[in-house]
Amino acid sequence: MATTTLTDVQSYWHDVASDQSLNDLPYIVETNARGQLLLWPRSNRHSVRQAAIMALLERHTATGRSYSEFALATPEGVKVPDVVWMSPERLAEMDATGDPSTLAPEICVEVLSPGNTPDEIVDKRALYRSIGAEEVWIVTDDGHIRFYRDAEIDRSELVPECPKQLDNVR
Repeated sequence: MATTTLTDVQSYWHDVASDQSLNDLPYIVETNARGQLLLWPRSNRHSVRQAAIMALLERHTATGRSYSEFALATPEGVKVPDVVWMSPERLAEMDATGDPSTLAPEICVEVLSPGNTPDEIVDKRALYRSIGAEEVWIVTDDGHIRFYRDAEIDRSELVPECPKQLDNVR
């Protein structure tokens, strides 16, 4: 089923999310613009990096919350950033758009996996920005954090104390 509007994406996602046969899959589930399911395997290494980013965000922000694997409706289907951070005000705005939200949190983070292609990551950065993300962070295999707005920036403007490197990640 091809999706054409964000409302279509949300409706299709409700069908996917209620499919009991998908509940126990050891994969992150996303969709593409044609409504096809995309399955991404999880690894322990990936989970460790997700947890490290979440801890870093909690440590360096006074308000707001971080969440892992938060579904977002985009013009290209449902995408699930590895970690997101949002202020309480943004969470309220996002809730008003439905589930999955058609508005992105302020920060969306992708932790690179061996299966990610450079084009896929560029596309996801653009999609998150197109639905309102102020920053997109990319965590490389060696734990380096790259920060993006319209282009790469040297430091996060939302979390300026954030280091550029995750410590103690394997």
